[in-house]
Amino acid sequence: MLEINSRMARGRIAILAAGALVLAAGTLAGCGDAGATITRLTVGSPGRDPYTLAANTDQVKVTTRPARGGTKDGDTPGLYGGTRRISSCDQRRLVAFLQANPAKARAWAGVQGIPVSDIPRYVSRLTPVLLRTDTLVTNHGYRDGRATSESAVLQAGMGVLVNGYGVPAVKCNCGNPLTAPAGKINASNARYSGRKWPGFEKRNVTRIRPRDSREGTITVFVLVDPGATMGFERPRATTGGDDGPPQPLPATETEPQGGTPSDSPAPVDSGSSGSPAPGDGSPAPGSPEPGISDPGSPAPGSPGPEISQPGVSPGGGPGTGTATGTGTGDDGSGGTGTGGATGGTGAGTPGDGPQSPVISMAPPGGSAGSSPAF
Repeated sequence: MLEINSRMARGRIAILAAGALVLAAGTLAGCGDAGATITRLTVGSPGRDPYTLAANTDQVKVTTRPARGGTKDGDTPGLYGGTRRISSCDQRRLVAFLQANPAKARAWAGVQGIPVSDIPRYVSRLTPVLLRTDTLVTNHGYRDGRATSESAVLQAGMGVLVNGYGVPAVKCNCGNPLTAPAGKINASNARYSGRKWPGFEKRNVTRIRPRDSREGTITVFVLVDPGATMGFERPRATTGGDDGPPQPLPATETEPQGGTPSDSPAPVDSGSSGSPAPGDGSPAPGSPEPGISDPGSPAPGSPGPEISQPGVSPGGGPGTGTATGTGTGDDGSGGTGTGGATGGTGAGTPGDGPQSPVISMAPPGGSAGSSPAF
């Protein structure tokens, strides 16, 4: 009898111990998914499963903003950058591409949580900007007739379209829809795959949260030029032609040299190999070959409003910038729904070895409001 009781007691202890382990595992999971893998995507890299390929969308050697890492509001002055009076995305070309590819349009719209018929209106309300921080997102590609999904960090200098609440919604160099990163992912604890660029640090990876919806949509984005020499205003849903005049840097840019230039390596990660099929939005014959080039400074005496080179732009010194305004109108970009996205990420993980040199960079020049081809 004593032996039976002893066995029963040991059984109860084993059950209690197993329950404690399960509870502990659940508690740890609630603190963030330490086992998550985040794909690093360098400037110019379309990544896996791109919807299309586009040149002239990203910028090399962007001076990152001094405040990096953590979570930032989408309407923060100086959170995003850009080249004054030049857009990094051709939104009309993107819409035309999706309309010509109905299967991709359905998957794309499903990720954004909108009907296919609303794509033109939705895209027209987005604003082209450059990232100034290494930014955590969920990147949605397209494979085998459906949307794919993976956590990714986009290198500072990449061109994106942001919605009316300041959240990245489209990756310009491939047309992929973007949504907010999964809440359980902790950028500091996660594993990373893909090419590591100089200056990359987990602690500097930034999440962007939407502007408080009670304040309405953003009316004006306060941007900073790639060299962090000036600020300027870009009204929401405009492509550069309506940019305001140069102004002092926002107050958050206490020292223009506070950021670290984000130098992108020549190779880029997998997903860009192979020749795009005709009609997929690749650069037209005769257009400049994609490639990294070090943007130069404007020639002395060149007029301020027209930037002849997309590198360091003329502007004022440090100072206090204007805050973003509020809006009350309806905006089709008010959310970043997950729609019909699926969880597949494709076979294989991009490594750190040599990769295909397909690079997209900002155009060497352009007239006011001009946009490179998508």
